[in-house]
Amino acid sequence: MGPRVVHRVLRPVILTLSLVFVFAILLAAVCAKESDYYELLGVSREATTREIRQAFKKLALTMHPDKNPGDSSAHEKFLKVNRAYEVLKDEDLRKKYDKYGEKGLDEQQGGRYESWNFYRYDFGIYDDDLEIITLDSGDFEAAVNSGEIWFVNFYFPRCSHCHQLAPTWREFAKEMDGVIRIGAVNCGDNNHLCRRKGINSYPSLYIYRAGQRPEKFTGERNRDNLVRFSMQFITTTVTELWQGNVFTEIENAFSSGLGWLITFCSDTGDCLEPRTRQKLAGMLDGLVKVGWMDCTTQQQLCDSFQVTSGATALFPPGSSLEKQGSVLWLKTLDSREIYNQVINHLPDLELLTSDSFKKKLAHHRWLISFMFSGRSASSEYKKLQALLRNDHIQVGRVDCVADSELCQTLYIHKPCVAVFKGLGIHDFEIHHGKDVLYNIVGFARDSVRAHVTTLRPDNFPSNRKEPWLVDFFAPWCPPCRALLPELRKASIQLAGQMKFGTLDCTIHHDLCSTYNIQAYPTTVIFNGSSMHEYEGHHSADGILEFIQDLVSPSVLVLDPSSFTEKVKGRAAGQTWAVDFYAPWCGPCQAMMPEWRRMARMVSGQILVGSVDCQRFQTFCQSQGVRAYPEVRLYTGNTRQPDRFTSYNGWNRDSHSLRAWALSSLPRASVDLTPEMFRSQVLSGRDHWVLDFYAPWCGPCQHFAPEFEILARMVKGEVRAGKVDCQAHHQMCQSAGITAYPTVRFYPNLGTRRYEHSGEHINSRDANTIADIIRHRLEKLSPRLHNTAKDEL
Repeated sequence: MGPRVVHRVLRPVILTLSLVFVFAILLAAVCAKESDYYELLGVSREATTREIRQAFKKLALTMHPDKNPGDSSAHEKFLKVNRAYEVLKDEDLRKKYDKYGEKGLDEQQGGRYESWNFYRYDFGIYDDDLEIITLDSGDFEAAVNSGEIWFVNFYFPRCSHCHQLAPTWREFAKEMDGVIRIGAVNCGDNNHLCRRKGINSYPSLYIYRAGQRPEKFTGERNRDNLVRFSMQFITTTVTELWQGNVFTEIENAFSSGLGWLITFCSDTGDCLEPRTRQKLAGMLDGLVKVGWMDCTTQQQLCDSFQVTSGATALFPPGSSLEKQGSVLWLKTLDSREIYNQVINHLPDLELLTSDSFKKKLAHHRWLISFMFSGRSASSEYKKLQALLRNDHIQVGRVDCVADSELCQTLYIHKPCVAVFKGLGIHDFEIHHGKDVLYNIVGFARDSVRAHVTTLRPDNFPSNRKEPWLVDFFAPWCPPCRALLPELRKASIQLAGQMKFGTLDCTIHHDLCSTYNIQAYPTTVIFNGSSMHEYEGHHSADGILEFIQDLVSPSVLVLDPSSFTEKVKGRAAGQTWAVDFYAPWCGPCQAMMPEWRRMARMVSGQILVGSVDCQRFQTFCQSQGVRAYPEVRLYTGNTRQPDRFTSYNGWNRDSHSLRAWALSSLPRASVDLTPEMFRSQVLSGRDHWVLDFYAPWCGPCQHFAPEFEILARMVKGEVRAGKVDCQAHHQMCQSAGITAYPTVRFYPNLGTRRYEHSGEHINSRDANTIADIIRHRLEKLSPRLHNTAKDEL
């Protein structure tokens, strides 16, 4: 009533108030915009984790409250920046933020930050060093399994020894740049990765080679020791050339397409020292042979090469001293400079044109570099052929300026590399990872084994009969890039059952809009005319579980009508477990795969459903749902259809949820006393399976719901009993029970009764135990039949 009176009396002020209101809205909009996490850090939505970390560090050094003691708002400002960093550096949180905004995040996260000194001295020690590659959980495995040698420094930000090593590690990285890969892992940010790799002290330095066990450096941490240790893993041969082998060695290399880098050593001039030769042999492995010639003992041979003093030269295949300019004489002793000159002098990747493209790619696997603006591919790409030779992947390039129609047909509009899998030009996958050699090699090896196809409008599976999993993504989105390897793993496991494809929504906007794609990645299963969006954890295992659940659904999707019919109208004895959730809710997303797993575990005993409260918001409110996820159990009391029990447990894993749900059902097992054990188990006519337990035993509590499932599974064939060994210690001792829980099978053998010991079953899985018991009963049935005849 009040506001209406004010509105009438103050009508002349309405215009002023409206302007103030509009200004307030605009100010709120600006504030909302300013709180965008990407804008807070000053990075683009395409930013890498390293760029996000570098941007945050710069802000931390200027905005930190320690540096702004007179600013009362400094704490709140820095909390926002810190929160933005914590979310965007984490792939899962970043994906939720991109899809749902702050609404999709756990509000309890954040709130803590370090001192200014931490960000100045301890934060991202090697982020600014170009020769040192900071690895994290997302790219570690691809790096160390790429075929290159990696020397990795596992460090912790607060470790003083790590900081003492840092200048030496930087000097070492500069010296070995190009010879091996030098990496660093921040175990403060990647503690799960470090624990998985067995890192328990800092710094820990390990050499990694594909297919071999990592080797730890244990010597004194100085540059010479580090170089000496790493050089022993460069096993490429440096050949001494002399009169007896020189021409054979050169001809053999030329015939296989390899040139020679030869250093001539004499009393005068410059000759590459042994360590530099070995470095170059490792850097140029598979591209050029490295050798040396002693001109003090092979003077006549050196004269035939027109060498009169120490010198170094590159002899490409087919070169000769008679061909002007075919031999490259090098004027430096620096290994990196020599490497760059040699690489630049090597022939470029094979150029494929429209005419040769289809023919070459029809039956062979290729890694193709697509180039634009007349620029050639990176000179580093010349190493790809050597790195992928054992994988039988050929390497080539396409000039999209000269062959624009070919590239447009494939919807390739910017430089990229793609793997063609030997099944024609339409079955290919584009690489969206880092443009570095180790990442491209790992992608190529995975892609040729996997069954993931880059989709376009002409091959999009909108009307296909076979099931397809389609990943709608954007190349700039880090969670999208993290999902791609998982898709490849899943495609291998489901080969022949489901097809996999990826659609780049930055290119195919209209197609993505058709399917109302609003965030990336969005993964959809197309099965005939039906579509199912995947909302679980983006891993191969999560995707496989989701697909398994689509084939045989364990969770019934409920709407207001079906909820009323099936849950409220449930039959006597039926029990329903229902999850009320919202798709944007982080804890709901985390619980979703566990809920499906729990549903499969209680199949046949409890009916399991879910209600989308974003879609049916009014209905959920009418049911008193106030927070998500809300998990309820509706038991078999049909006289009170609205009665339910809410789950208030701390853990939302499948085992905890199952234990809670099964606790509502009538027990199928019985508690046994010593007298019942003697009269019914040892002397009765039934088969028995017993669970010997102690109330204080954690594994016993975990096993209890599993034993109840077993009791229901074998009901009618075998009786199930439980023995409390704390209450009946002497009975358990005489039965030979020494550990809890212990499962024993007591079959009825007719006139011959089993002793106290029974038959031990070494399993805690209901299905496994049931199979063991049934297999045992099958073996016993002929004997029991004969025993019965004898008794007659």
